[in-house]
Amino acid sequence: MANIIKIGESSLIPGDTFFVIGGPCVIEDETTTLRVADFMKQTADHFNIPVIFKTSYDKANRTSIDSFRGPGLKEGLRIINKVKEETGLPVLSDVHSVNEIDMVSKVLDVIQIPAFLCRQTDLIVRAAETGLTVNLKKGQFMSPWDMKNSLDKVLSTGNRNVFLTERGSSFGYNNLTVDMRSIPVMKGFGFPVVFDATHSVQLPGGKGSSSGGQREFVTYLSRAATAAGADGIFMEIHPDPDSALCDGPNSLQPDMVWPLITILKDIHQVIREHEG
Repeated sequence: MANIIKIGESSLIPGDTFFVIGGPCVIEDETTTLRVADFMKQTADHFNIPVIFKTSYDKANRTSIDSFRGPGLKEGLRIINKVKEETGLPVLSDVHSVNEIDMVSKVLDVIQIPAFLCRQTDLIVRAAETGLTVNLKKGQFMSPWDMKNSLDKVLSTGNRNVFLTERGSSFGYNNLTVDMRSIPVMKGFGFPVVFDATHSVQLPGGKGSSSGGQREFVTYLSRAATAAGADGIFMEIHPDPDSALCDGPNSLQPDMVWPLITILKDIHQVIREHEG
């Protein structure tokens, strides 16, 4: 039986509701963050779909010690809360430490477990114990069926507000590939499945001291994932990706987003009618 996930005023129903998670990789400054948040609000209104704003107050798993990580927990949550107040959008951020959970639970609507931490029991359980929705990102080293163990850690707390995200698998060095079979496999667990369109085209550590990316393939993989049954699309968006302080090579410019969502909504509708 499919589980209905409540986030803010939206209900996410696997196989029925198409939704988008989008925003900048990391908080670079308040102005840029609010600019992208306003665009995501316009996107929600234009397409009449649930949109979750995402960003990070701290990117703890950057390639280099010199990589920009963000403003940190306190200042980052202040800016995220301002996004929430000004746009009314539900907000998501990744959490790397159990010690952060109490503070983030006062602001976030969705707690994201980063892919590299998808087996960290204490972090997953503590996030789930808040009662907030948990986004479990599938590790680059994990099979889709093994994610059932991570899912069970959330469910062990009684929290059933959870979805899973496919973000590619390690394919040799500095490269990722996407096995579209993972989407129906994880959908078989009964919860929504999201496709992370921009991290799946990342080239981890591909520039030596930072990651590269191939944003030109985002559209193709997103179409395939939606046709395979993905309920939502995750995408990182930046006004000027080439100057972004994190994940620029795989981030999308705003003018690329609406044409892509238009196509994905149509594909999702066809799949829903066919399977319904």
